[in-house]
Amino acid sequence: MKKLTVVLCIFLLLGTVAFAQGSAEGAAKKSNLRVGMVTDAGTIDDKSFNQGTWEGILRASKDYGLDVKYLKPAGTTEADYLKEIGNLVDAGYNFVICPGFKFETALFEAQDKYPNVKFVILDGEPHNADYSIFRIEKNVVAVYWAEHESGFLAGFAAALQLKEGDFGFVGGMEIPAVQKFNWGFQQGVKYANANFGTKIAMKQENNLYQGSFDNVSAGQQIAASMYDRGVDVIFAAAGGVGVGVINEAKNRASSGQNVWVIGVDVDQYPEGVMPNGKSIILTSAMKYLDRASYDMIEAELNGTYPAGQILHLDATNDGVGIPVTNPNLTKSVTDEVAKVYAKMKSGEIKVAAVGDGLFK
Repeated sequence: MKKLTVVLCIFLLLGTVAFAQGSAEGAAKKSNLRVGMVTDAGTIDDKSFNQGTWEGILRASKDYGLDVKYLKPAGTTEADYLKEIGNLVDAGYNFVICPGFKFETALFEAQDKYPNVKFVILDGEPHNADYSIFRIEKNVVAVYWAEHESGFLAGFAAALQLKEGDFGFVGGMEIPAVQKFNWGFQQGVKYANANFGTKIAMKQENNLYQGSFDNVSAGQQIAASMYDRGVDVIFAAAGGVGVGVINEAKNRASSGQNVWVIGVDVDQYPEGVMPNGKSIILTSAMKYLDRASYDMIEAELNGTYPAGQILHLDATNDGVGIPVTNPNLTKSVTDEVAKVYAKMKSGEIKVAAVGDGLFK
């Protein structure tokens, strides 16, 4: 089956406050849109994928006066997801956002079962259980990101800031999105080593996947082992597992150890703040989840819902990056990151989406 690929450019609406308020009120009055979300593994406050998606929904709710609701499944099987999707539809929610690849097979069924409901799936597209059929109907939009590009920027920035030391990576499940973060991160570090004289090492023992996105204690144990081996920075692309990494780094930094974490998906700087007001989050590899959920809701309200399309967000349309404000990075580092980002946008720097064993 030939898949339709469309590049989506995300633009922030600019205008007077009065114009923005008028638009929101007008949309709210003419719309019967009710937005639901089913969470993926973890909780709504996972400081990552679920939370980032939900924050965009909440912002749309505030701007457009919408009724919104999320449901947390009992498990992470196709049946669990289908049950909560059905519960939202039965309750009158007609626009459902599904964050994560685990929804792919559930949505393959739901798009036919609920033809009058609009769906958005983040980081995946509908297919059957054995991957033999990929099919996206007119009531579904699929969104992907170039995680390798934001991983590259975060790795490059961290290498420039620290100049030397050992870096590690902790992933959740070994799935394409998480792998791309890892591969891009390694490429960014290698680019800094090759072109800016940094001396960052990444040993294979400090590059691993925990196997889930919700085991906080396992994340903390893994981080403790890495920091004990002399790792200075851990890039945690692991949802709740990453929360455990952040907790361990905060504990160690509070006792005077110089350790760091690189956040993922959203700007995790606030999650790393310690009692002294400083944060152990060096920077974050972002994919602007809140913008995607917000923009898809806004598109539906404006009559421009990209029905049946697969959207790809990357550096060329400002769909990925690191936070605009990085308190733990110097201006000279952020200036160099901006230059590299411009080269990525122009195509001068190309980051591979696949790879393995970049560091041995």
